[in-house]
Amino acid sequence: MMHLAGWDDTIVALATPPGVGAIGVIRLSGNSAYDIADKLIPGKKIKEQPSHTIHFGLLKHDGKVLDEVVVSLYKGPHSYTGEDVIEISCHGSPYILQEVMKLCMQFGARQASPGEFTQRAFLNGKMDLAQAEAVADVINAESMAAQQAAMHQLRGGFSGELTDLRDQLIHFAALIELELDFSEEDVEFADRKQLKQLITDIHTRTLALRESFQLGNVVKNGVRVAIVGRPNVGKSTLLNAFINEERAIVSNIPGTTRDSIEEVLNIKGILFRLIDTAGIRSHTVDVIEQMGMDRSRDHAQKADIILFLRDLTANEEPDFEWEKGLAVHWNKDGPFAWLENYAGKVIQVCTKFDQWQAKLDEEGISIIPDFTQNLVSAKTGFGIDALKDAIYEHVLGGKQVVQSNLVTNARHVEALENLQSGLEKVKDGLKQNISGDLLAPEIRSCLYYLGTITGQVEIDRDILGTIFGKFCIGK
Repeated sequence: MMHLAGWDDTIVALATPPGVGAIGVIRLSGNSAYDIADKLIPGKKIKEQPSHTIHFGLLKHDGKVLDEVVVSLYKGPHSYTGEDVIEISCHGSPYILQEVMKLCMQFGARQASPGEFTQRAFLNGKMDLAQAEAVADVINAESMAAQQAAMHQLRGGFSGELTDLRDQLIHFAALIELELDFSEEDVEFADRKQLKQLITDIHTRTLALRESFQLGNVVKNGVRVAIVGRPNVGKSTLLNAFINEERAIVSNIPGTTRDSIEEVLNIKGILFRLIDTAGIRSHTVDVIEQMGMDRSRDHAQKADIILFLRDLTANEEPDFEWEKGLAVHWNKDGPFAWLENYAGKVIQVCTKFDQWQAKLDEEGISIIPDFTQNLVSAKTGFGIDALKDAIYEHVLGGKQVVQSNLVTNARHVEALENLQSGLEKVKDGLKQNISGDLLAPEIRSCLYYLGTITGQVEIDRDILGTIFGKFCIGK
C-alpha cells in the first residue's frame, strides 16, 4: 500500500454544492472522526453508537446551539473510504456550514484536498483505480448513456475483464520465470502453443477495448455538431427547431448571425452540442461578418459532424456539385472548397422544404430529384426527427449503447496502446522461438501496463495527484 503525506490525518469537506440549500452535508473521514463528532454533539456518545446508524442531535459551540443536525455513522473498514466516516446533515445555510467546518478543523481535522475521500478508498482497497476514476464520471455524467457507462465501470465491469486478462498472463509469466530457475536443465514449463493462443486472445480483446474509445468518448463528452451554410439558408431556424425553443434570432436579412451560438440536444441518451455558425459567403466588406465567417470555419473544422445546409428555394444548381453525398463547393476556389477535406463528417441538409414543395405543387411537379437528402422544414417540423436519427446513426454507425466495457478515459487508452505494443513483441518472440529469459521481460511489461489501469501496480504519486485532482473536494 502506498503511504502518502497526511495519510493519518482526519479530513473534512463539504460534500454538497456550496450555496443556500435545504440541507448541507459535511463529511469527516479518519481516526479522529468520531472524537470530533462527540465534541460537536455533546451527550450523544457518538463513538459508542453502532455503525450504519443515523442519529438526531443538537450541534453546539460554547454551550449555544448552532443547528439541529442528523449524523450518519460508518465505522471502518465498512465505509466508503475504509476509515471511520461521519456525515453531518445540517441546514443549508452558508453561515452554519462554514461554522461547522471551522469547528471540525479546530478539533483536529484538516480540509480535504480534491478527490481525497475517493483516493483513500482506492489506497485502502475499497475499489481499484479504474473504479475510482469512474466515480468522477458518474458525478459528471450529463446523459443516460454516460451515466450507464460510468456505473458499469464503477461496479467493476471494465476492471473485471482486465483482471481476467492479467490473471491468465500471470499464470504463464510464473511458468516462464520457473523455467529461468531451471535454465541449466533446459526444460519448458510453459506450453508455447497455449501461450501463443493466450497472447493472440489478449491482443484481440485489447484491440476491441481500444476501438471502443471512439464510442466511449462520444458517450462521455458528447458530439460537437457545426451547422454550416450560406447566409439566410436556415441555420438558426434549424437550431431553434432542434431544441424547440427560440434560442437564435431569425431574420430574412443575410448575416444576422455574427457569432456562434451553442446548445445541447439529447438524442437517445447521447449529447449533441449544436453550434449555430455565421453564414459563409464568397466575400464581404464587413469586418465583423468576416470574423464570424472565420469562426464558422474554425468550428466546422473542430466539429465531429458538419451539417451542411442548402436552401432548396435558392437557384444554386449552377454553383453546387452534389457528389458522394457532399456539397463540395461553388467553384474551384469557392468559400466551401475546404469541406472536401472533411467529407467523412459532413451531412448535407436541404432546408425550406415546405416552400419548395409549395412551388412544386403550383407547377404540377410531384417528383423529388435524387440529389436531395435530409429534406427538412424547420418551420413545420417536417424531417426534423428523421434528421436527428441520421445524426445519431452517423455517429454510432449501428452500434448500440449498452452497459458494456467502453473505454472513456484517455489514460486507459494510452496504457492499452502500450500493452498492444508489448504483446506484439511477445508474439514476435514466440514466432522466433526465443528463450524464456528473453520472453520474461516483455511479459512483465504487459502485466505492468495492465496493472496501471486498475492500480494493481504501484502508481506514481504525480499520476495519482493528476487523477484525483480533477474530483470535487467533497468526494
